Amino acid sequence: MIIYGKQVCFYALEHKEEEIKTVYVAKKGILPQPLFHKYHDKIKFLEPKWAQSMAKGGNHQGILIEMNPFEQTSFAKIKQNDFIVVLDGLTDVGNIGAIVRSAYALGADAIIASGVKQLNFAAVARTSAGALLDMPFMISHNILDNINELKQVGYHFYGASMDGEAVQSCSVAPKRVLVMGSEDKGLSKKVLSRIDTTVSIKMQHAFDSLNVSAAAAILIHRMVYAVK
Repeated sequence: MIIYGKQVCFYALEHKEEEIKTVYVAKKGILPQPLFHKYHDKIKFLEPKWAQSMAKGGNHQGILIEMNPFEQTSFAKIKQNDFIVVLDGLTDVGNIGAIVRSAYALGADAIIASGVKQLNFAAVARTSAGALLDMPFMISHNILDNINELKQVGYHFYGASMDGEAVQSCSVAPKRVLVMGSEDKGLSKKVLSRIDTTVSIKMQHAFDSLNVSAAAAILIHRMVYAVK
C-alpha cells in the first residue's frame, strides 16, 4: 500500500514503524532529522516526476511511503467493543476518511463499512490523516447477519435520520451502534428495518442537513458522553 502526503506519512513514521517498507523522498529537507536517522536504511530519493507518478497525480508534498497492506479487523474482535459505527452505503473515500478521523479522535471503538465490495484503503488512510492505521475497521459483505449477531449480544442500534429523535435529548445504551447512511439515499431499507432508534441533530436555523462526516462527528461525540 502506498500512502502520500506529510500528515499521514508522518503519522505512519511515528506510530507504525513495523509496517513500513520504504520511505520515498522527493523534496529535500521534508523529513525532520530524528525521522531521517530512524529510517535512514529505508529511504529512497525520487525525482519529483516519479513521485508524481507514484501518487497518480495526487499532492504528495514530497513524501510517499510503501507500507504493508492494510489488514481489516475481524468481526469477532469488533463485536467485543462498546461503540461501533456502521457506514451504510458510503463510498466516497473523503467522507469515509473524515468519519474515521472523527471516530478515532472522539472515542468510537470500531467501524464497519457495508454496501461496498472494496475500498481504497490507502486513500482512506490519507483522508483520515492516518487514523485508519489505528482504527479497527472492516468491510461487511452481509451486514444483516452482523446486525443480528450484534443484537444477540445486547447492542442497541441508532440510525441517523433527519426525522429521528433529537440526539441532544436521547438516552444512549452502553453497547451501541450508530448507523450513518449515504448522503443521497440515507439509510438503506434493509438496515433501517433493523434500527431500534432513529436520531437526528437539532438545528438552530432552518437548514436541510449537514455533510455526512460532520453529522457523524456530532452524533459520535454525543453518543460517547450520553451513555445512560
